[in-house]
Amino acid sequence: MGPMTEASSLTGRLLVATPALSDPNFDRSVVLLLDHDREGALGVVLNRPTPVGVSEVLEPWASLAGEPGVVFQGGPVALDAALALAVVPGAGPLGWRRVHGSIGLVDLEAPPEVLAAEVGSLRIFAGYAGWGPKQLEQELEEGAWYVVDSEPGDVSVPEPERLWRAVLRRQRGSLALLATYPDDPSLN
Repeated sequence: MGPMTEASSLTGRLLVATPALSDPNFDRSVVLLLDHDREGALGVVLNRPTPVGVSEVLEPWASLAGEPGVVFQGGPVALDAALALAVVPGAGPLGWRRVHGSIGLVDLEAPPEVLAAEVGSLRIFAGYAGWGPKQLEQELEEGAWYVVDSEPGDVSVPEPERLWRAVLRRQRGSLALLATYPDDPSLN
């Protein structure tokens, strides 16, 4: 494989777990890729809310958190580290770095009041999903993931448990049909 071009990078796209993906960390998950290049890939699982409130761990940011106002498990790597995403139309304030479109990373070291006026629906993630060089490409070849376009609302959907089906439902053709795939096909 030659050098990865911006066009071949999947940064900003969604990985939607196929029903065949057997890793329990990613069962029915929707992952937003924050970075993808020759060194590997990094993303956060958008649909794994935890019972931990943002106010319990990052109180200054709680008022900016969208519903549900909980910390999400971003993936199995570095669960003691926090990442924050927010949708910001336009250029974006200091302390926010664009990932794709209006979706960007928030610097949790910045004072929340600096971002408060421009940040819509902040979401906090504990941990992330990571892939080494060519690891994600191999999983894609094995059919573990569907790659689809993200929408700004995916980051802050108020009912994250419905995101997997919702993302599939908005696709064209046979992918939309998978939204009705049963949780346990053996019960069919």
